[in-house]
Amino acid sequence: MKPLSLAARARLNTLKFTFDEVRSTQVGYPANQNFDYTELLPFLNYPANNVGDPFHDSNYRSNSHQFEREVVARFAGLMRLEPENAWGYVTSGGSEGNMYGLYLGRELYPQGIAYFSEDTHYSVLKNLRVLNMRNIMIKSQDNGEIDYADLYETIRINRDVPVIFMANIGTTMKGAVDNLNTVRRILKDLAITRSYIHADAALSGMILPFVPDPQPYGFDAGIDSVAISGHKLIGSPLPCGVVLTKRDYVARIARSIEYVGVMDTTLLGSRNCWTPLLLWYAFERYGLEGFRELVAEMLAVAEYAVERFNDVGLPAWRNKNSVTVVFPRPSLEVFNKWQIAPLGDIAHLITMPHVTRQMVDELVKDCLAPGTDAGRGQWHRHGYGSYGNGDLEVTNQAAEVAN
Repeated sequence: MKPLSLAARARLNTLKFTFDEVRSTQVGYPANQNFDYTELLPFLNYPANNVGDPFHDSNYRSNSHQFEREVVARFAGLMRLEPENAWGYVTSGGSEGNMYGLYLGRELYPQGIAYFSEDTHYSVLKNLRVLNMRNIMIKSQDNGEIDYADLYETIRINRDVPVIFMANIGTTMKGAVDNLNTVRRILKDLAITRSYIHADAALSGMILPFVPDPQPYGFDAGIDSVAISGHKLIGSPLPCGVVLTKRDYVARIARSIEYVGVMDTTLLGSRNCWTPLLLWYAFERYGLEGFRELVAEMLAVAEYAVERFNDVGLPAWRNKNSVTVVFPRPSLEVFNKWQIAPLGDIAHLITMPHVTRQMVDELVKDCLAPGTDAGRGQWHRHGYGSYGNGDLEVTNQAAEVAN
């Protein structure tokens, strides 16, 4: 190949300058910027490919299947799934993981109806269209949790049809966790015997395993599959994630592909070889105790952010065990500077490991600058404690509907 032209090199330098410039004010999206994978750079010199099922040998030997299996085992432990029953693979991110979970649910129950809340990630509705699945959107509560009374009544009306439920273990905008105990109680009360629960735990799947009092989130809480992102809390230069499920489910969809010598169980054929190495490397470097310390500090900064906003009269709140701090949508200038994710009248700050208390202070100060829109409109101040023990309340609501 010929050397890169000066013009082309200049374009790359400009892009790098942009990346360097914006990284110090990135607070609105869940992407940890504190990582260093320099030791893995030599592996970019190989045409590696993790084609097919990571638990089967492949004719294409330049792969990281061995490391991928270890990554799956690490996540299975966090999600309370027995090793002998665990299956999964490293995905391109949460959207692929959610599609895989819905795909399994559809294959198990082709006539099933998928239920999801209006706070569910936008990729889910797109996945449902691609999979041509019947689906019903359920209302959400103010804090982002699904409206259990609406879920109860909607399933009751369609109780002769299998239930495929999309559980949010940390919603995109508000960090809300759907109560799996309540969902399972609704299914039991309605005598639903055919059901499948997929959990979207993109961010909170790496938070709840490391907190003292987590909401139900794992396979022991009744889920059948889960998607967790790797580029969010863990941090990665490439979008990635892990999807986990039970071996028995995957066996129903597997087929053998002779010319590559693998089982076809994944959504993609050719798959990234590098991302399993990134996740394996991160687990080796952090260890479980390292992640526990990381999560504790993220939650502490989130609580600090809530206090700082409220101290200056801007209503801010967060859900239990959430690093997502919700506050009034600020001015366009603040919005652009801090790369904030908006939705209607609200915005959020996500206290990823690179977000410091000093950054929080600067953001709050900017939100108070002349011309800001923060604080305008109708607001309800929500403390996360008001939702922390909502199980009894929503169960009573469901009972009232049943009566």
